[in-house]
Amino acid sequence: MKRLHFSLALAVCLQWAACVHAEENDSRETITRTTTTLAASCAACHGHQGNSLGGTPTLAALNKEYFMQRMQGFKNGSLSSTVMHHHAKGLTDDEINNLAAYFATLPRHTAAQAPQQPFLGAQ
Repeated sequence: MKRLHFSLALAVCLQWAACVHAEENDSRETITRTTTTLAASCAACHGHQGNSLGGTPTLAALNKEYFMQRMQGFKNGSLSSTVMHHHAKGLTDDEINNLAAYFATLPRHTAAQAPQQPFLGAQ
C-alpha cells in the first residue's frame, strides 16, 4: 500500500513538473516570438538583425543597459529624436528589456561597400 501511495505521489509530482516546464517553455517561446516580431520592425531603419547600412545607429551587439537607457529616454521625452519617441512610447518596459537583450546577442557586421565602378560618362 505504501508503494502505491509513493508511486501515485511520484506520478503526480512528475506530471506537475512536466506542466511547469511546458509553461516555462511556452512563456520563453512567446517572449522570443514577440521580441523577434518587434525587432523585425526595427529592421526597416536599423537594418537586418540590427546591422545598419548607414544613416541610423547599428543595434547589433549594443550594450543592453545603453539600449534600455536610450529607449527610456525616447519614451519619456528626455531624448529628442525624429521618430524614435513614437516607437518607444508604444513599448512596455518588458518589451524594451527583451529587445535590449536580443540586440545585445546579435553579431555586429560592418556594411559591405558596393564595388567601385569606373564612371564611363555619356558616350
